[in-house]
Amino acid sequence: MTTATAGYDVIVIGLGGMGSAAACHLAARGQRVLGLDRFEPAHDRGSSHGGSRVIRQSYFEDPAYVPLLLRSYELWRRLAADSGREVFRLTGGLYLGPPESVTVAGSLRAGVEWSLPHEVLDAAEIHRRFPNLTPNTGVIGIYEANGGFARPESTVQAHIELALRAGATLAFGEHVRGWEEGAHGVSVTTARGVYRADQLVICPGAWAPQLLAQFAIPITVERHVLYWLDPIGGTAAFEDAPVFIAENEFGRQIYGFPAIDGPDGGVKVSYFRNGMPCTPETIDRVVHPREIAEMRERVAELVPALDGPPVHTATCMYSNTPDHHFVIARHPDTARVTIACGFSGHGFKFVPVVGEILADLVVDAKTAHPIALFDPRRLVSA
Repeated sequence: MTTATAGYDVIVIGLGGMGSAAACHLAARGQRVLGLDRFEPAHDRGSSHGGSRVIRQSYFEDPAYVPLLLRSYELWRRLAADSGREVFRLTGGLYLGPPESVTVAGSLRAGVEWSLPHEVLDAAEIHRRFPNLTPNTGVIGIYEANGGFARPESTVQAHIELALRAGATLAFGEHVRGWEEGAHGVSVTTARGVYRADQLVICPGAWAPQLLAQFAIPITVERHVLYWLDPIGGTAAFEDAPVFIAENEFGRQIYGFPAIDGPDGGVKVSYFRNGMPCTPETIDRVVHPREIAEMRERVAELVPALDGPPVHTATCMYSNTPDHHFVIARHPDTARVTIACGFSGHGFKFVPVVGEILADLVVDAKTAHPIALFDPRRLVSA
């Protein structure tokens, strides 16, 4: 083992969605940044992959997220301009279900509370405007033109490129074995050496239970499956479709995208919160025939043309807190450690603003963004 003693201002552990954004924002502010990740850039072993992630503003999880979303949209546009990459696309978003469902009632509440442009559509109007969809009578939808999708791999690559351009040092294929905080800084141990800096940012994704064990933050990891289905009749009818989230009478949510990668890409769909417990080491990466059959049956209730065979499947991981709200904080038990974890399957749309928040917390020890909801102390018993 070698020892690296370079005088970094901050080390960032994990260079997925959140960590790459943090490294980018920190380097842009003149911080001497070292970023570490155990895999190659934009890898598919964690959560920041899969070609697309829904972005939306009428946020059914909690209206408190909306200010962060509005800022995130500004930063998505800046990231696209600065990197020259298509990191997001607005397609419109449609959120469907019974009127009292979380998806519909929550989206409507956020839209009204924050005066977000939106429309309320009944089942007949949904089918008239979006013929691929055949909702049951009694289903309604909230439509917002500002819905769309982000491209996770392109987003990570864009932040990495901009971080490097701003002077960051990023090391991939470097497995972090542990870290320590001392009176004069932090040290991070990997298979290659020991690195030291004034401060540490940890964005561990599904590795949070290991890397943040000392903080006792209750995070569980779940395996989720992504499906790209071959539409009956081809993908042309799906190329200009909105993203959608649909909840049935049993409270089960599915979501889907337009056909965004040509005729061989299929149409991506998945369940939201229908995962099985796992760890990054034990996750089953095989997608089984019964899972494909269940997904096809469920999505065909709303989109009959998607009862076709899969073009592709993949697995990813949700890192869930008990209340499904994030953890973003300069940790109260430390002087030099900032954490971002527990994004619970709905965090990627916030990647640019989380990077900005983490940079605020490192540089200024505070942020003007509303993050009280994400204080880890809410999750830890006294």
